[in-house]
Amino acid sequence: MLKTLGAGLIAASALPAMLASAGIASADDYAGQKYSDVMSALGDAGLTGVIATRTGDLVDDDDCMVTHSEKAPWLKGDDFSPVTDTVLLFLDCDAGVASAKASGNSKASPEGRAAMAEAKKEAQQEQQQAAADQAKAKH
Repeated sequence: MLKTLGAGLIAASALPAMLASAGIASADDYAGQKYSDVMSALGDAGLTGVIATRTGDLVDDDDCMVTHSEKAPWLKGDDFSPVTDTVLLFLDCDAGVASAKASGNSKASPEGRAAMAEAKKEAQQEQQQAAADQAKAKH
């Protein structure tokens, strides 16, 4: 009886480890990327992206940042086979940098500095394009 009980306890203690390795693997290759870019990459890889959570509502889905991703831990069908083609995406849809009117990242955070650098780059490109358009209009 004790042998049977001991074997049962060993089997029961191994179950969580087996379940954890059966499809709850990390797929955090997408963290820090825009949702639209991630969806494109997933489509190219034959995978499906599903929004698991979303914080904020200041930007469109396509412009949200993926903060975390993971393979879906779901089972399907009568044989309970693991779902292998779905990735759960956790989105941050706040503004790149916080302002008096909108929540977002601190200007001092790495994310805030990156957003400010990107905005500065875009503004410079717009100024260059406007100057080129103005020069073209004069001729």
